[in-house]
Amino acid sequence: MSVLPLVFTSGWASGINAYAVVLLLGVFGATGLSDDIPPALQRTDVLVAAGVLFLCEAVADKIPYVDSAWDAVHTVVRPVAGAVVGALLAGQSGSLSDLAAGAIGGSTALASHAVKAGTRMAVNTSPEPVSNIALSTAEDIGVAGIVAFAVFHPVAAAVIAAVLLALGLAVLVLLWTRIRRFLRRRAQRREEKRLAGHAREPSGPAAGPPR
Repeated sequence: MSVLPLVFTSGWASGINAYAVVLLLGVFGATGLSDDIPPALQRTDVLVAAGVLFLCEAVADKIPYVDSAWDAVHTVVRPVAGAVVGALLAGQSGSLSDLAAGAIGGSTALASHAVKAGTRMAVNTSPEPVSNIALSTAEDIGVAGIVAFAVFHPVAAAVIAAVLLALGLAVLVLLWTRIRRFLRRRAQRREEKRLAGHAREPSGPAAGPPR
């Protein structure tokens, strides 16, 4: 039970930026700042891979429409990462409590990922890229700050993460109409491209003159 607040917070953060969570927790453990970080997250290869992928996400997440495609790919990655990190934080004995921690981390990551992806769709309805950059930067700073805070004050950080998750879900509900319009416009553009492609296809050989 004592590790559940950290599991919940890491799950929420994983739904926004899973690579940042793995990297930050690993660094805290490897540098000796925390004794609660499992050795699997402190491995050099894990830290290097998380760092490279974090840099990739930092770029992709700030480009309109590319960020939504990146979110779509990570619909599975982020919840799985949240579940794995949660299970590792709880232990590796395979007990019911470890499985429960994995479920909490995964489900929380899925919920926060839905908020992130849905909010980004709404932001992409605006043609300018400034809002994407600002929102992505705020997410990166928020994840880093709350994960670092959670290592030393897990209960308080979990409360903050729960409030942010609830607010995010409320905002997502309010933005749902805008998101639906965005999805309809995107489907319409795809259909127009498909029809334009058919129109450009060469027709069959012309019939010869009548005899």
